[in-house]
Amino acid sequence: MASGERIFVQAIRRYCADHDIAVDVRSGGWLIAMRRGERRHFAFGYDIGLNSAIAHRLANDKSATAEALALTGVPCIRHHLFLNPKLGRNVVGPAWRDAMLALLADHPHGMVVKPNEGTSGRSVFKVTTEAELDHAVGEVFSMSAGLVISPYVAIEDEVRVILLDDMPLVVYSKQRGADWRHNLDAGAKPVLLEDGEVRTACVKLAIEAAKAIGITFTSIDVVRVDGDWHVLEINSGVMMEALAKLHPELVQATYDAALDRVFGGAYPQR
Repeated sequence: MASGERIFVQAIRRYCADHDIAVDVRSGGWLIAMRRGERRHFAFGYDIGLNSAIAHRLANDKSATAEALALTGVPCIRHHLFLNPKLGRNVVGPAWRDAMLALLADHPHGMVVKPNEGTSGRSVFKVTTEAELDHAVGEVFSMSAGLVISPYVAIEDEVRVILLDDMPLVVYSKQRGADWRHNLDAGAKPVLLEDGEVRTACVKLAIEAAKAIGITFTSIDVVRVDGDWHVLEINSGVMMEALAKLHPELVQATYDAALDRVFGGAYPQR
């Protein structure tokens, strides 16, 4: 096993070793080919390959996720899409900055600017002034074809629910550190939730969100704002690197369950 290899890759290697499945890790671990007999299956990034193409695309697009959830009445944090002006005037239109300033005027307590696609809280900015907005937009557009702007809200709690179909495999809260964000890469710590009212509410909302976009294996972030729970985002790739440091057996079991779905289960373990 390669030193420094991601937990995701390690988990797939262990599963394949236990189930007589050949595994070939390429591109520094970002592409994994698994083969059992004539059956070949790929994992890419943190996506284990159980989701349909359209569910994957929706989950990876924050704006599209918010629109799809709004259509079905699932409470969510709105994300307003803005395309990079480098795509051309005919694509973007001339009034994109005016629309951003109008949003800023409507949200005097601030807004959050971030790439429309991406994970781990990278290039996420809280802005309250026009100068901060311009800086954030410039940073995000320098590396992204689109960004989203959402109202800044005081998040009381954030919970991640990892689902396989309607089954919650992992549910944990993100205990925020010094940073205003709840991202694990920004210092938040995962704490498993015991059975109770909070866990039940979060799982129910996550299942509704997953059904709304037709996704099978996913991690869904839900947040409590003013006492009510909302979906923040849906992830097609299931990343559990931080959780694995505290609960490695749970993480392995979760990936095992997903891979059982891929390969039909019922294969004898060594």
